[in-house]
Amino acid sequence: MNAYIYAAGRGQRLGAAYQNLAKILLEIGGRSLLEWHVIRLLEAGISEVRLIIGYQAEDICRALADLATRHAIQIEPILNPDFNEGSVISMQASLPWLRRESQPALLMDGDVLYPAEFLLRLIHSPHRTALLIDRQYSTTDDDPVLVPVRDGRPFDFRKRWTGQAGLVGESIGFFKVDPADLPALEQATLRRAIGERRQESYDEIIRDLVLAGHFGFEDVSGLAWTELDFPGDVEFALHTVLPCLTAACPAP
Repeated sequence: MNAYIYAAGRGQRLGAAYQNLAKILLEIGGRSLLEWHVIRLLEAGISEVRLIIGYQAEDICRALADLATRHAIQIEPILNPDFNEGSVISMQASLPWLRRESQPALLMDGDVLYPAEFLLRLIHSPHRTALLIDRQYSTTDDDPVLVPVRDGRPFDFRKRWTGQAGLVGESIGFFKVDPADLPALEQATLRRAIGERRQESYDEIIRDLVLAGHFGFEDVSGLAWTELDFPGDVEFALHTVLPCLTAACPAP
């Protein structure tokens, strides 16, 4: 199984202190976010990674060369030269590699700090195509992508969702996609990678597949993690999440 990490954007919401740094190179506890990905992927038994990059691509490629000397992992960069557009274009950039996959592929947001258990839940999910949710979400400081579930299946995938559901969780931004469902992902990507839709997030692609019934889900509520979008997320990652990833403790 190969992993695809989408990390082409600027990360402008992190503020002026990080404006010239690719978010994937953000340091948490003495390691870049990219290196934490490498460590978790290796723990989950994954040694081949495609990294979709754009902003500060040269800096990221230098970091990849350094990681290759210290970790037994193969990381292939995929350049999205149009990284100033929506992340749907990053998904489009990865399509030539996804078309060649004969096993399920992991698709991962690059700006998440998480335990290896997240990856293991996806890898071992009985659903051929699956996403992760956390039911212990908050809308106080962010606008999470919500995943309502009915009769054991996700039936929507979007921000500011309201309505009736058996349960609702926040999307982690990690997905396992079976080869049988990759053609649907490609078709959804190509529909959106034209005209004004080029500014869209690839969340819209995932939503298309959820609405069509392709996804099951795994619940990772209770495990420590964070997305890194705002300056406060960096402090939360360092002082709250990271200690939980190196010791047995419940999620904050």
